[in-house]
Amino acid sequence: MLPTRGYAAMQAGSKLEPFTFTRREVGPDDVLITIRYCGICHSDIHQARDEWGGSIFPMVPGHEIVGTVSRVGSAVDRFREGDIVGVGCFVDSCRVCSSCARGLEQYCEEGMILTYNGLDKQGQPTYGGYSTQIVVDQRYVLHIPSGLPLEGTAPLLCAGITTYSPLRQWGVGPGHKLAVVGLGGLGHMAVKLGRAFGAEVTVLSHSEIKRKDAERLGASDFVVISQETSLAHLARRFDCMVDTVSTVHDVDALLELLKVDGTLILVGAPNASLSISPFALILKRRRLVGSLIGGIRETQEMLDFCAAHGITSDVEVIPIHYVNEAYERVVRGDVRFRFVIDLASLEQT
Repeated sequence: MLPTRGYAAMQAGSKLEPFTFTRREVGPDDVLITIRYCGICHSDIHQARDEWGGSIFPMVPGHEIVGTVSRVGSAVDRFREGDIVGVGCFVDSCRVCSSCARGLEQYCEEGMILTYNGLDKQGQPTYGGYSTQIVVDQRYVLHIPSGLPLEGTAPLLCAGITTYSPLRQWGVGPGHKLAVVGLGGLGHMAVKLGRAFGAEVTVLSHSEIKRKDAERLGASDFVVISQETSLAHLARRFDCMVDTVSTVHDVDALLELLKVDGTLILVGAPNASLSISPFALILKRRRLVGSLIGGIRETQEMLDFCAAHGITSDVEVIPIHYVNEAYERVVRGDVRFRFVIDLASLEQT
């Protein structure tokens, strides 16, 4: 077993603290990765605080991992020592169901094995990227293209693919009017990617202070939305909307902004049910859909696309001992737009 240092939540809602645990030995198909950077996703906070239920403790969060291959198993043929690689939200799947066969491991019929807060095939808890190293089967490791700054690349493994996948799935491209609801970790990636796909992008936000950010990221319009603000002037304007909001909100009001055959894509995950009127869908043949992340093949495609277009996440790099303060700032929306942990700081503690 491989002794590993990390930071963990020891119980629901507790502050993260130093934690020593073991990784499995490197098997024939495994890659040992020395972690260099790991992004902080809002879902890390939800799970560390058990806000979605079913959390496993102790928990080492982190599923936006970039690092260097330090050892490979005897059967590994996709990577070699020294390669810069990434690991996203899952580290295994059943590999044989219809979803896995289509490269949609995120929808594995037996359930993908999460990078953290999951159980591996031996029934042992998985531990994530707030740590010095990780062992992953080569089938679930991604090549990081050269030229991408690693700290800005780490969030692509979740925030990037979470927005890339549905934009591709529903064919967003030139001539389309795309609205992005919420300008946070997910929203700012949706703006960048939507613009790169050729769409005209409008940001809908509750905060006027994000207007300049939206313009800088490539949005052509910015609209402040609130209970007091009428959106009638936006009725039937958009072909597609990406809704990144993670709190309960008025979905019917958003649906009314779609054209006939328009699509509202939910990628945010409120922890309570949303209320929807069927007439908001029926009367204009609109679609309300959801999307998770992407499979390994599509995630690699996304990384290659981002490298070709110079797209990375806007990040604030922090040392590991700042993680609890970072969590509070994420909850307040006080980050532009993703915290990324420099894991070299863990070696120094």
